[in-house]
Amino acid sequence: MNHVDVAIVGGGPAGSSAGYTAANEGADTVVIEKGVPRADREGLGPDSTDAAGILDYWVDIMDLAEPIPEHVKHRELDAAEFIGPTKTLELTDTGIDATYPNFGFTMHRAGFDDWLRERAENAGAEYRVGTSVADVETDLTGAPSHTLTLRDGTEIEADYLVLADGPQRTITGQVLERWLPDDRVEQLETRRTNHIAYQEYREMPEELFEGDRIKFWWGYMPGHTAYPWVFPNDETAARIGLTMPIGLDIDTIENRDSYRLLRPEDERIPKGRVYLERLIETAYPGYEIDDFPILEDRGKSRGTETYPISSTRPIESPTRANVAVVGGAMGATSAFHEGGDHVAVRTGSIAGRLAALGAMRAYNAEWHRAIGSEIRRNCIFADMVEGNEPDDWDRLFGLADNIVSTDGIQPREALYDGWAGTKLFAEYTWRKFGYRRGRYAQVLEDEYSI
Repeated sequence: MNHVDVAIVGGGPAGSSAGYTAANEGADTVVIEKGVPRADREGLGPDSTDAAGILDYWVDIMDLAEPIPEHVKHRELDAAEFIGPTKTLELTDTGIDATYPNFGFTMHRAGFDDWLRERAENAGAEYRVGTSVADVETDLTGAPSHTLTLRDGTEIEADYLVLADGPQRTITGQVLERWLPDDRVEQLETRRTNHIAYQEYREMPEELFEGDRIKFWWGYMPGHTAYPWVFPNDETAARIGLTMPIGLDIDTIENRDSYRLLRPEDERIPKGRVYLERLIETAYPGYEIDDFPILEDRGKSRGTETYPISSTRPIESPTRANVAVVGGAMGATSAFHEGGDHVAVRTGSIAGRLAALGAMRAYNAEWHRAIGSEIRRNCIFADMVEGNEPDDWDRLFGLADNIVSTDGIQPREALYDGWAGTKLFAEYTWRKFGYRRGRYAQVLEDEYSI
């Protein structure tokens, strides 16, 4: 049996970042990644999916020791555009202090993952790709230890275990269910706690391509945090996609005719590709779907990608067992803001470093300090828009002078907007109070029976 100091399940941004910091601190480290093919990646790698990109302050949250290389980036961004049924809000500033000079950038996600893997390997971590973890056994007699059995029959014993297997929590769920009550385990079940996203890589007509901004359409399709988008890539290629909840029943939708991407003849919620065809028809009148050809040499499969997104509040980790849950597996990513690479990198980095130093008990306090304001803000906004219908998005975007900052919506600007703005500020403040001292976490460490 092989023995290592730190074993990491999953080689995406969180896992590779954990591998880098653990190895960089001198720990004998292995990162285990099952590996999936992509049309735009040589060889196997993590289950990479291009997200919106990286905003300016997200670069600071990641706290990388070196800049993200230029070859990973697609486009420098100047703005984000939020399009409601009749009103549009353009943001050219995130409102949060940041060292990055621009609004943000879009990137080649597989290239980003490959760069993070290279960093981890250069630091001394072993990156095993092409096999997955079948089982984990934990021995809590004396100092905790973990035995991982891989699909190829290999066994690895580790003093510290970092779970970075993404929002589906394939292994994380198996490990945590031993120490959690049944009702808590049920809360973490994948199909109840995730949205699904679908996107296509398409060539856009040159006159329509906007390379300096990401665009979102809110109130066009039903469902909590359900929205389509367009993100610019290289040349005139763009990712046109959407996020939608799993299992939404069309018969429960009120005011169906107010959603522009629904049709009277729909007997069920449309599939992702149908929604996107309707988005192109709606957002770009006068053009046909054939004017936006799919680029089959991109993405996971023939120019398309389907993937789960965590839409839950985060969970604390059972650190008394020398276990840390990071990134999407801990629910630190969010369907609300479409992206979580920044919090994945930061939580993975914290967990790897603490594991190498033998200080895993500090992990929950450390991640709350590092990303707590970001997580709390996302949880509050997601709660505030739950149940929004198209008219609600128009009213929200009509409050365009409200400024979002690290402390939320500025009261002076909210009051200038009259009663609607005052109510918005009051609701934000009340919810912020409710999530104080880490109460946005849905599972606390004390709930684990260890």
